Amino acid sequence: MSPGIKAVDLLAIESQVIWLIEAKDYRQHPRTKTIDLADEVVQKVLYTLAAMLPAKIHASDISESNFGGEILKGQQLRVVLHLEQPVKTSKLFPRVIDPSKVQLKLRSLIKPIDPHPKVVESNQMQGLQWTVTEL
Repeated sequence: MSPGIKAVDLLAIESQVIWLIEAKDYRQHPRTKTIDLADEVVQKVLYTLAAMLPAKIHASDISESNFGGEILKGQQLRVVLHLEQPVKTSKLFPRVIDPSKVQLKLRSLIKPIDPHPKVVESNQMQGLQWTVTEL
């Protein structure tokens, strides 16, 4: 097994659509990782998808096995990066990540998985049918 395997933050099933959702919140703490954000999301998507068959077959918990099976029955994969950044730019918390550039790079990297990935934030959900609230 490869060291440092990661996964997306959320998996959701809506009918036969499998949503792979990664959430990033840089409103208080800026991004410090050296890996490009789009590359990081792609790695997490690939690792998550690669884990579904073993989860179905080898899960020790029946609910995990069933969930893996439901994922494998999906007919469409959708990828969403939920990216929160400071609304107002400041020297302390600048808005340094351009969502449109991340979305364009994601589109080129994961086209066979989802030709139309979304990069959204809580005030621009691009028609997604869920809401995000702050606790």
